[in-house]
Amino acid sequence: MTFLPSDHPPVAFGRIGVLLVNLGTPDAPETGPVRRYLGEFLSDRRVVELPPILWQPLLRGVVLLTRPKRTAANYAKIWDRTANDSPLRVITAAQSASLSLALGDGVIVDWAMRYGIPSIPDRLQALKDAGCERILIAPLYPQYSSATTGTVNDKVFETLMKWRWQPALRTLPPYHDDPIFLDALAASFNDGVAGLDFAPDLLLTSFHGMPRSTLDKGDPYHCQCRKTARLLSGRIDTPLEVSFQSRLGRAEWLKPYTDVTLAELPKRGVRKLVVMSPGFSADNLETLEEVAMEGRATFLEAGGTDFAYLPCLNAGAIGNAALTAIVRRELAGWVPAA
Repeated sequence: MTFLPSDHPPVAFGRIGVLLVNLGTPDAPETGPVRRYLGEFLSDRRVVELPPILWQPLLRGVVLLTRPKRTAANYAKIWDRTANDSPLRVITAAQSASLSLALGDGVIVDWAMRYGIPSIPDRLQALKDAGCERILIAPLYPQYSSATTGTVNDKVFETLMKWRWQPALRTLPPYHDDPIFLDALAASFNDGVAGLDFAPDLLLTSFHGMPRSTLDKGDPYHCQCRKTARLLSGRIDTPLEVSFQSRLGRAEWLKPYTDVTLAELPKRGVRKLVVMSPGFSADNLETLEEVAMEGRATFLEAGGTDFAYLPCLNAGAIGNAALTAIVRRELAGWVPAA
């Protein structure tokens, strides 16, 4: 037990924290909130690597005047009306609650969004105020990219630069080839297919796209996506292919493109298709609208007969168990083993 002098100012200390971090979401499926969200997201130098003197006039003068209305309409299609919130925020909160329950009173679990609210600085401050002297930062991206995990860590370190008393930090490494993660993906696939009324000809794994230039500059994202798919393929009986979605602008992005692939598969004899998104820990606009809705329409219009999108691991039993095991391992030495 630690005893403080009677005249010592109140201070909380001795706790361990975990901060789950996901990409972000607007506060409402409306043009104004979407514009604010996109403005923050697309101003990140790790997301758009063009010089600001070239990019910011285009962003402010064109992109933020035209894109928010269309994007808001897409968010409206997938908005969780029960919670009056975006699926990404609802799921991330549920993942945090489940992890907190699993880790017990010895660890304080919180969550944040890289863009939007709750913000990383706010939730880090909350953990500090609760007495957390050791914090694990857990970006919820299985594959590392400068534009995802990299920018989360940037924001964390930027925040701590302003603090006199900094906690000890650990950051969750990418888990793209972790057997715990891969076994969870395989179990989720098998459970999902078991509930279908058709046997798929193919599993298409659709990862979020990145500019081709990121690969040329040394970003490991493309290789880690490919490795995830290869190792998942060895755990299931259905043929598997890889594609990349969500392009922005005219530059070349990682190929093959998901929308092009979906249009071509029926011509190659693939009539019954299942799609998963193993690059996301939680369903969001890119999976629920772009793949499950637009992708479905593209495939069926091209001649496919059956299409199913299988959800991300999300906050289901399989996903929660995998996340708990991975986080608990990274807390080794800070908390007792299970």
